[in-house]
Amino acid sequence: MQGKTQGKELKRGLEERHVTLMSLGAAIGVGLFLGSASAIKLAGPGILLAYGFSGMIMFFIMRALGEMAIQKPVAGSFSKYARDYLGPLAGYLTGWNYWFLWVVTCMAEITAVGIYMGYWYPDVPNWIWALSALVIMTTVNFLAVKAYGELEFWFALIKILAIVLMIAVGLLMIVFGIGNGGVATGIKNLWDNGGLLPNGFKGILLSLQMVMFAYLGIEMIGVTAGEVKNPEKSLARAIDSVFWRILIFYVGALFVIMSIYPWQEIGSQGSPFVLTFEKIGIPAAAGIINFVVLTAALSSCNSGIFSTGRMLFNLAEHGEAPKGYGQLTKGGVPGKAVLASAGALLVGVALNYIVPAKVFTWVTSIATFGAIWTWGIILLSQIKYRKTLKKGEEAKLKYKMPLFPLTSYVSLAFLALVVVLMAYNPDTRIAVVIGPLWFIGLIIAYYAKGFHKRSKGSAGTEQKLVK
Repeated sequence: MQGKTQGKELKRGLEERHVTLMSLGAAIGVGLFLGSASAIKLAGPGILLAYGFSGMIMFFIMRALGEMAIQKPVAGSFSKYARDYLGPLAGYLTGWNYWFLWVVTCMAEITAVGIYMGYWYPDVPNWIWALSALVIMTTVNFLAVKAYGELEFWFALIKILAIVLMIAVGLLMIVFGIGNGGVATGIKNLWDNGGLLPNGFKGILLSLQMVMFAYLGIEMIGVTAGEVKNPEKSLARAIDSVFWRILIFYVGALFVIMSIYPWQEIGSQGSPFVLTFEKIGIPAAAGIINFVVLTAALSSCNSGIFSTGRMLFNLAEHGEAPKGYGQLTKGGVPGKAVLASAGALLVGVALNYIVPAKVFTWVTSIATFGAIWTWGIILLSQIKYRKTLKKGEEAKLKYKMPLFPLTSYVSLAFLALVVVLMAYNPDTRIAVVIGPLWFIGLIIAYYAKGFHKRSKGSAGTEQKLVK
């Protein structure tokens, strides 16, 4: 039987605090520390509206995922739900797409590592740091899942404390003028430089790709479903708390930064976080924040390698990836799947060598396209899942999508809008070319390898997967 490869299952070694901090860690990465500067250039202070509205859409998507994950906590999560409610091809595409999007996201993270290390070692090429980060994070992923969760917990905690500290320090500067010679900066910078929407509504629309990239990783909660203790309690609390925390961190941090500095200056002189701490007169501020953003990139890459390994494991269980990827180490880690993902990440190292200037924009837009597919599939699976429920069953759901079905369809429409905007913007258009080409390649492989014939016969077996 495919369900328990090698007679082993993934171990439920993750506590609620691990799951909460892991999804926070995955979502608070270079999207905030590096990507926010390019989003601010497009939208100005209006970026706060973009993060706020996009955050609300992400909340609905996470509630849709939670509704299914709490009823049916399995490894592979949304690829399994896609398989059950939208058909085997959808499950296959979603599994491989999620693997691909996290490989590409990790390329963005290891690219960021190269950029941050350049602060201390400007003469060392970026690709060397990218390769070093890849080797270290792959090694970490061979730890038993509880040890991995513990490490990721502390990784995430470092960057969360840094953001909270920056917000607190920024507010002291805004209200009391601490670090600004006793002169309170106030918040007039939010509208003094061309108004709240200096580039109009168009600027907000064009910023949505980077804004949505920043939220990428929040769905990690679903991937941990097969390895979390007490899924009903842990997943529900993690989903609700993660959304609010991310919204506070993103909107709060950017509100403070744009109140202190005119929006046009942000990003032109390095990380806005570094600038804020330097202004208070902490001499080592730049070094400290550089270390924090470095751990943020490593943490997000760590989560990415975790996700890709689990998704390959799930695909191997269905016979849609090489059998070896379904093997677990003694510590319950899908070792070969982790190594395969790390091998694919070498492409990111090569890109850092060949096109260091363009690699960040390219990989973030391609990753966003992949994320939009995943989020869209979560919503479509949940809509279909509701249709499978009998009259009394809907009322018994332990964790419900609010205002269903309106919220599901509004969220789908918003995701479609972001794809259209990516096609419109020349800088992100590459994603709307590479994304569909990747799916065409996957569909050709699906039919060429005869997966479509086998999946019809194994529909009954699929209900017996990892419990």
